[in-house]
Amino acid sequence: MQHLEHDIHGILKKYWGYQSFRPLQEEIIHSVLKGQDTLGLMPTGGGKSITFQVPGLCFDSGLTLVVTPLVSLMKDQVDNLKRHRIKAACLHYGMTAKENRVAWEMIVNGKARFLYVSPEKLQNERFLMELRNLKLNLITVDEAHCISQWGYDFRPAYLNIKKLRKIKPDIPILALTATATPQVVEDIMNQLDFRQREVFVKSFTRENISYIVRKSDTKIQDVLHILMRTNGSAIVYARSRKRTKEIAEYLESTGISATFYHAGLEKQIKTERQNEWKNNNVRVMVATNAFGMGIDKPDVRVVIHFDIPPSLEEYYQEAGRVGRDGNNTFAVLLVSKSDQSLLYRRVTEAFPKRNIVKETYERICNNLHISIGEGYDTVREFDINRFCNLFGLQEKQCRSSLRLLGQAGYMNFLEDLDKGSRLKILCEREELYDIRFDSATTEQVLASALRLYTGLFSDYAYISETQIARALNISESSVYQAMLTLDKMKIADYIPRSGLPLIYMPTAREETSSLILSKSIYEDRKEAMEHRVDSIIDYAFNNKSCRVKRMLRYFGEEMHQDCGKCDVCREKKKNSQHNSSGSKNITEILNFLKAHPEGVRFITLEANCGGNNAEIAQNLAYLCNEGFVKCKQNLYFLNN
Repeated sequence: MQHLEHDIHGILKKYWGYQSFRPLQEEIIHSVLKGQDTLGLMPTGGGKSITFQVPGLCFDSGLTLVVTPLVSLMKDQVDNLKRHRIKAACLHYGMTAKENRVAWEMIVNGKARFLYVSPEKLQNERFLMELRNLKLNLITVDEAHCISQWGYDFRPAYLNIKKLRKIKPDIPILALTATATPQVVEDIMNQLDFRQREVFVKSFTRENISYIVRKSDTKIQDVLHILMRTNGSAIVYARSRKRTKEIAEYLESTGISATFYHAGLEKQIKTERQNEWKNNNVRVMVATNAFGMGIDKPDVRVVIHFDIPPSLEEYYQEAGRVGRDGNNTFAVLLVSKSDQSLLYRRVTEAFPKRNIVKETYERICNNLHISIGEGYDTVREFDINRFCNLFGLQEKQCRSSLRLLGQAGYMNFLEDLDKGSRLKILCEREELYDIRFDSATTEQVLASALRLYTGLFSDYAYISETQIARALNISESSVYQAMLTLDKMKIADYIPRSGLPLIYMPTAREETSSLILSKSIYEDRKEAMEHRVDSIIDYAFNNKSCRVKRMLRYFGEEMHQDCGKCDVCREKKKNSQHNSSGSKNITEILNFLKAHPEGVRFITLEANCGGNNAEIAQNLAYLCNEGFVKCKQNLYFLNN
């Protein structure tokens, strides 16, 4: 194995063009190549994918299996590998039977070096049996915090990863995550049955970021105020889709170029807006948390949170998308008086009463025509908006019930599915020359698709009817009809876009009365969420100590000095400078209190320490805020 380790720099240079690794990447790669189970904690933008892609290419044959929860990110990574001339495939429940078959042919014939799977695939026993016959070199668990019930995004399907250990007991496991508390780190290793406990942690400190919390009763005006006083690219995060549009339109009306992004937009629109922002044609991206995963734009100068996130983990990841080029940047969190009660209300909304969860399960099964004892390992499209309107349900409550049902193992709601239109050419390239088309439009559409998209003869590719229509100056409807004609002629397999999420049934439908939402699923998870909410509230509303220090302590990292850049540190520095002229007066106050441990009144301090009433009051307020002095029953004491 040693000769492989010496080749990692050559692989990095050959495929990615980099001369050297980022911090921690090389250490993790060496650990993996030694066959050791390894956990890597690398903050957002730290280059996690390199830590399994480089060792995966060190072997002459075989697969690196990658388990990741986000289908959209999975597809992006596969496409990115292909751009680097690295063969990869993915399997998830948003794919058709034909797409699955094509992917499996690549895998079985050794034409793929990386296989990305969704965690739900590991609930399928047939899939696990097929894995036994494959040569695996490495098992990678991305977003590994999802396997911990103490993590902020627990995914019960992740618990099935442990089955891979039984199937391939000698294959090392690499677990990766950007954020995890010490409790979650320990739980990840326990859940994955780590044989060795090799943990590599990159400091969570980002010295170039100034973390600012600003109290605001007029948040949208404060967003404008911040953007007008900063330069460069920016992200504004909001919690609702509707709000992203409202903020973007407001910024546009003031002359600041902005666009919005959320999970409900069509794939083509997402791609266009993302590219506009990445290419600096649009300055501000206003988005929900659906935006940012896999985005590596180094020159983002400011990230503003319009709404307070539900955990420090999420805030740290989203704020961490600023300043990856190392230049000084700002992460600003806007808070209002109502935010605390709003966060606690979210906890209540996230855990509907058990009977409501059971009723939701029953209604969904009935709506999808799934009888008791049926439905095992089936996937069905599920229009959640139509379902809620039909039964008069609140969508938030329905989503929360689905999340709990998923964590209990009864049904999975799969919304993160990149289901844009897909196309694969079924015949050989030479055969196309002999085909006679009844319609010139059909022939033009096929020719345009071949020009615009690569790899159509070997795999399914995502296409845009809009893009083809623009290229040919025809209507999208004409493109759609031409694609259907190509499909009927067996020239291509055309899969039109579907915007609906899916319901996956990992078990057959059960009697509603027999559903069990255990303490670990309900009470323990609720308690963990309350703890996370308490932590983000402390970060946002406690103005007495360095914010970065408190955030790092939450992640198990101690910082011995204040950051000097957050708003709390800046205020302390300002007060210190302001009071430097009165330092003699402050020393006299402290010495006087030291000589009078029984406590003294303000009038006594004023008479004995010099200065006027306003100076004494200002200096006393400063000493009390800093913890040097305490006041009890109108008496001032030295705080020992």
